Amino acid sequence: QVEVAESGGGLAQAGDSLRVSCVASVSERALSSYSGAWFRQAPGKEREFVASISWSGGSVNYADSVKGRFSIFRDDAKNTVYLQMRSLKPEDSAVYYCAVSPVNWVGPQISGYEYWGQGIPITVSS
Repeated sequence: QVEVAESGGGLAQAGDSLRVSCVASVSERALSSYSGAWFRQAPGKEREFVASISWSGGSVNYADSVKGRFSIFRDDAKNTVYLQMRSLKPEDSAVYYCAVSPVNWVGPQISGYEYWGQGIPITVSS
């Protein structure tokens, strides 16, 4: 059983930076054997892929909309996956979800991630 919990969301202004964290409580395997990802869902829209990172951070993947502004990284000693967001835009406002998978991949498909957090809201004002 894996439990995932996000933290660090909140309010920001356009152009600000914000970092969100995802702590995964894993038991049978170390977090280094899980891929991690961030998704987001704005009101009235489908949940969409933001970024992902493979086992031990060897590969990363970003949605075109955040490429160059967001960075995903991990600290397996802390069982944590981070999303560093820079140059925030109002269109980045959404509930952000962290997800992990025991598969070593960086795919953007929602179905590829088995364990999900409850989500954390981020609102960016103009």
